[in-house]
Amino acid sequence: FCDFSTPNPDGRFNVYDDIKKKLMEKGVPDKEIAFIHDANTEEQKKELFAKARKGQVRILLGSTAKLGAGTNVQDRLIMLHDLDCPWRPADLEQRAGRIIRQGNLNPEVTICRYVTEGTFDAYLYQTIENKQKYIGQIMSSKSPVRSCEDVDEVALSYAEIKALCAGNPLIKEKMDLDIEVARLRLLKADHQSQHYRLEDALIKTLPQNIEHTKNCISGYQRDIDLLKVNTPLAKDSFPPMEIFGTVHKDKEKAGNALLEICKDIKGSENHHIGMYKGFAMDMTFDSLTKQVKLILKGSMSYTTDIGSDVYGNITRINNTLADIPTRIVASLARLDNLQNEVEQASLEVLKPFQFEEELKEKSARLDFLNVQFNLDDNPKERVDGRATRECELDEEEELEM
Repeated sequence: FCDFSTPNPDGRFNVYDDIKKKLMEKGVPDKEIAFIHDANTEEQKKELFAKARKGQVRILLGSTAKLGAGTNVQDRLIMLHDLDCPWRPADLEQRAGRIIRQGNLNPEVTICRYVTEGTFDAYLYQTIENKQKYIGQIMSSKSPVRSCEDVDEVALSYAEIKALCAGNPLIKEKMDLDIEVARLRLLKADHQSQHYRLEDALIKTLPQNIEHTKNCISGYQRDIDLLKVNTPLAKDSFPPMEIFGTVHKDKEKAGNALLEICKDIKGSENHHIGMYKGFAMDMTFDSLTKQVKLILKGSMSYTTDIGSDVYGNITRINNTLADIPTRIVASLARLDNLQNEVEQASLEVLKPFQFEEELKEKSARLDFLNVQFNLDDNPKERVDGRATRECELDEEEELEM
């Protein structure tokens, strides 16, 4: 399975025919080699693809445009040959997608990419490498200051291919350093971002959360004291529930009064309806859950659902108030976690970037290589400079004479 440009129609050298000729000289039968451009209709394509899936066509040659998306010939493909480098990373992905595909009967496949040393191939792979870097950033929604995974695996493989195209061994070193220095710089940027976040947490976020948690604990404790004062000692006795100025000493009457009020609660605003065990009672309607809510307010607020059962609503209210000690336990655990976070953040914020020396060394080497390549890129300036200096020396000798 090969992929490259369309054949030359003018009758001169044709890479398709040349490859086919060489394959036949190696003993591959003519009928087992096919060109995708020979299938001009949909029916011919279907027939060709079916032969490829059955193994009757062993070698299929074509361009990315004709053998790209929608080509299902993967059943027996074992090797893909890329004879040229396209302009878009997506084209290479399309090519690979013909063989790395569900339905392939082979557990492993091979992709061969051919390059010519010291040719335009290096520029082509340089181009798609840069494009793939930008595409990888956009598709992963990552920015350099937030993540170190900026250069993805696809881009790295293109970079390696580009290095193979170049004759200068220092180019390979420079490319490796480019990638490594970029990775280390991103790690350092991420380290600095975490450092700033920890400083912000130590200065503002964590102290605020700790203060809020302490206030909640104090509020819950005051509500427990309020509940003790307003709860009868006898377990079977029902404490009075005041609803719209009417005091209900009977549980059934209080429950029915709550159900009557529910009929009139429509909006999402809070409606004050009375008092129970020293706590103010508000009602509201949750449009999302289509449920009436009862809010008990002391130093803190506690919410419970109101159903259709007379006695069940009273039980829910009592259980909500009885659950306040549990909230204190949870808040104390949260306070302990926050204080541990402060200790850990205080230690982490003092840690330096662990790869600082490695980054300095590799950056210095990369700067040196960049200088060498900049000199190599401007040979004319050096020749002209030497020529200019020689002229100046000649003029000085003439003046001395």
